Amino acid sequence: MLEAHLKKLRIRDDISCEEEAAIRAAMLEVREAEADTTVVRHGRELHESLLLLDGWMARTTSMASGHQQISELQYCGDFVDLHGFTLKRLDHNIMAITACRYAVFPHERLRVMLEKHPHLARVYWLMTNVDAAIHREWTVSLGRRTAPSRMAHLFCEMLTRLRIVGKTEGNSFEMPLTQQELGDCLGLTSVHVNRTLQSLRRQGLIKLDRGCAEILDLPALKTLGEFDDDYLYLEKRPR
Repeated sequence: MLEAHLKKLRIRDDISCEEEAAIRAAMLEVREAEADTTVVRHGRELHESLLLLDGWMARTTSMASGHQQISELQYCGDFVDLHGFTLKRLDHNIMAITACRYAVFPHERLRVMLEKHPHLARVYWLMTNVDAAIHREWTVSLGRRTAPSRMAHLFCEMLTRLRIVGKTEGNSFEMPLTQQELGDCLGLTSVHVNRTLQSLRRQGLIKLDRGCAEILDLPALKTLGEFDDDYLYLEKRPR
C-alpha cells in the first residue's frame, strides 16, 4: 500500500526495515475522496497528514473572481500536507482532481515516529524542502517562461515524478487534467492552453489521447521547457 511512497524516499536515501515498519505503524486508516472535491480546506485546524495512495490531487488557491491557481500537483506516494504537521493549518486547499485513496497519519503518531527515528525526521524534512523547490520552479515558469516553454516544463516534470513511483510506461502516463486545470497550473486561459497544446502536437513533441499523455521527443521537450531535474533532488545521499 505504501510502496510508491517508499520508492520516492529510497531514491533519495536508504530506509531501513525498522524505519519502514515505523512508517507503516504510524498510518491510522485509508479513506477515499471523489473527484473534484476539497480534501483539506484552507485554514482548517489540522491534526493529521494525508499520504496519497492512488489518484491525483492539487494544491489550489481560490480567487474572489472565481478563478483558481494550482500551485503544485500531487501524485501517488506524496504526502499532500506533511507541512501541516508543524504549521497546523494550510494557506491553500488540497483538492482531489480524480477519485483518490489516501492514508491518514495522525500528527501524534508522526511525532512519536520522528522522535524515535531522527533519520526519518531528516528524510521528511528533505521532502518538504523538495516541495518548496517545486514551488520555486513553478514560480519561475509563471514569471519568466513563455506558454510553450512552461507547458513543456510541466509535462517533463509530470513524467519525471510519475516515473519515480512506477506510474509510467516508457514516456507515456495517465494525464487526467482538463484544459481548464492545465490553465490553472500554467496561468493560461483554456483558449491559450488549447493553442499551446496544438503547437506542441504539430512539432511532434507530445501526444494526448483519452486521458493519456505520451512524450514523443523528450530531448526536444526538455530543451523547449529548459527542464533540468536538479530541483527534484533525485540523487541518493545519506541524511
